[in-house]
Amino acid sequence: MIKITLPDNSVREYENGVTGIEIAKSISNRLAKDVLSITVNDEVLDLTRPIVEDASINLNTWDSEDGKHAFWHSSAHLMAEAIDSMYPGTKFGIGPTIDLGFYYDVDLPEGKQITEKDLVKIEKKMIELARQKNVFEREDITKEAALTMFTEKGDVYKQELISELEDGTITLYKQGNFTDLCRGPHLPNTSYIKAIKLTSVAGAYWRGDEKNKMLTRIYGVSFPKQKFLEEYKVMMEEAKKRDHRKIGKEMELFTFSQSVGQGLPIWLPKGAMLREQLETFLKKVQKRFGYQQIITPHIGDVQLYKTSGHYQKYGEDSFQTINTPAEGEEFMLKPMNCPHHCEAFRTRPYSYKELPIRYAEFGTVYRYEQSGELHGLTRVRGFTQDDAHIFCRPDQLKEEFKKVIDIIFIIFKALDFKEYTAQISLRDPNNHEKYIGSQENWDKAESAIVEACEEKGLNTITELGEAAFYGPKLDFMIKDALGRKWQLGTIQVDYNLPERFNLEYIGADDKKHRPVMIHRAPFGSMERFCAVLIEHTAGKFPLWLTPEQVVILPISEKYNDYAQNVSNYLNNYDIRAIVDDRNEKIGRKIRDNELKRIPYLLIVGEKEAEEGTVSVRRQGEGDKGTMSKDEFAKFLNDEVREQLSELYN
Repeated sequence: MIKITLPDNSVREYENGVTGIEIAKSISNRLAKDVLSITVNDEVLDLTRPIVEDASINLNTWDSEDGKHAFWHSSAHLMAEAIDSMYPGTKFGIGPTIDLGFYYDVDLPEGKQITEKDLVKIEKKMIELARQKNVFEREDITKEAALTMFTEKGDVYKQELISELEDGTITLYKQGNFTDLCRGPHLPNTSYIKAIKLTSVAGAYWRGDEKNKMLTRIYGVSFPKQKFLEEYKVMMEEAKKRDHRKIGKEMELFTFSQSVGQGLPIWLPKGAMLREQLETFLKKVQKRFGYQQIITPHIGDVQLYKTSGHYQKYGEDSFQTINTPAEGEEFMLKPMNCPHHCEAFRTRPYSYKELPIRYAEFGTVYRYEQSGELHGLTRVRGFTQDDAHIFCRPDQLKEEFKKVIDIIFIIFKALDFKEYTAQISLRDPNNHEKYIGSQENWDKAESAIVEACEEKGLNTITELGEAAFYGPKLDFMIKDALGRKWQLGTIQVDYNLPERFNLEYIGADDKKHRPVMIHRAPFGSMERFCAVLIEHTAGKFPLWLTPEQVVILPISEKYNDYAQNVSNYLNNYDIRAIVDDRNEKIGRKIRDNELKRIPYLLIVGEKEAEEGTVSVRRQGEGDKGTMSKDEFAKFLNDEVREQLSELYN
């Protein structure tokens, strides 16, 4: 018998070799129907894998990420089986899960192609195969046998993948007439997959390398119930309406120009105002927390990034180096701000009493992204990070870490991000060699992060082996209004760069000591953050943040001068107001400006001009009555002050 510890810490005994599905059945028949995979001692496995020792388990249903992973991974194999039967001779690359669904990269036979029109036919074939209730069978195989098998099939992509694996670690999964190289886990059989939607077709270079062949990538999503698919379709329709590229164009926030270059956004006046408000907000918060603003160049000597290690890490993903007329002088567009901040710290010696030093910068960095991977503001080639680096003593690390968490909470509250998960990324306990720094420093850093999160009462998950090579970190994943997850905000502990740049301070013992460095970016990048914010709010920003707070609508040209007078008056009270003096009917003006998501619409005509008043209309709420200019200015500024007071306090 073996002892199985359940999530509620209760312990049950089972025969050696019990499977996840058997455990689920012993708990309830309902659970047995819903469970999709099992986590055994932190390893996610098929429900049919035998458990041969005492273990802690979790039974993963559709409500869990691990459950969805097994479901969508199995769906990718099902799609590959359908394609294999419909397009004989297809070679298969990789078919992983993604945040919402899965994809598979395929190399179709010569003369064949898959277009958007073909997706429905593939969906129908997948459903047909799913109903056959074919079991996902796992098989351990030697490297030699695996190479022979896929060589005979002529699948060069699988051969390449197998050549990089160690013998004794290779497994296959088979369902129906399809066999794939795979580690799993998978569903017990295909019948679990009830509803499928293949969403798009794209091109993708094999292994993301432009030098390799372009494959066909097919994206899809699947569900255990038809009603989940219907809910997904509704969500996707709403997502289309909220697409930041669409709203950005409607609100005239940003644009792209082929003449300027792909992946290089141009912020238009209203978008620049949006960014300015976000930057001003964060700068005020940072000032309260003792940060100092610095400004560093957009380029740096290549040697700077070799010292930091970024040249080795980002060299292939960076733009080509810049050579000057001087012999041997070579620069790079900066891929990271941190090396520049290290140099700022080195300008003079610091005493232990002066630490921590907190440098902040809205610094623009540049990385080369393949054109096929560029997407609106979420994936660009030039972006501005709300970067800051804290140089502190080891004994200050935990408190500084907690203060950064406080800043991130202020931002989440300000922008109505209510649901989040914080991921603590620690070392791989079985492989310390891939990390730099002493055991003592790592223990201190990891303990500081774990204790800081506990003291802050964070909802956290811990991932072993996900730490950066220079230190552990904490990442925040938020859910937007549509339930989609985005990674926003990161805090990293770094012992590496202070070592590489020989950073020092004088301790209480009058000896030189190495500071600890904290990297943090609550927004991440301004471009990506704005994209997420636009889609989260559907462009209806809080009043304090919105680029245009008020639009004045004269009912005819006769009242244009009065409308401009109102605008000038409000501008003097730091209210962002504009006039729509187009020769259009008032109903058209109202509709057009509501589409632009301007919070307040002020309608002025003969009566308002004579009495010095405005007729107030609130976006989405309708008429608010008539006010004097002074009353409205006070009314709006009180609303802004109330919003900001809640944020800063």
